[in-house]
Amino acid sequence: MKKNYNEIINQIQKARSKNNVNWMDVLKLAFKLDPKKASKIMKKINYDDNKISKLLKKLVD
Repeated sequence: MKKNYNEIINQIQKARSKNNVNWMDVLKLAFKLDPKKASKIMKKINYDDNKISKLLKKLVD
């Protein structure tokens, strides 16, 4: 049975699109309620995202 990869990818894209909106709403709320704490958390997230990006680069280079 052949899978329809484009259909699956489109479903993933749709789900991620909705999740990105939710994620941004949480980010806005966090900075509205406690900007200092939100900034510290975002700094940690950014640090880990950079580590992940470096590891992914090793996979594709």
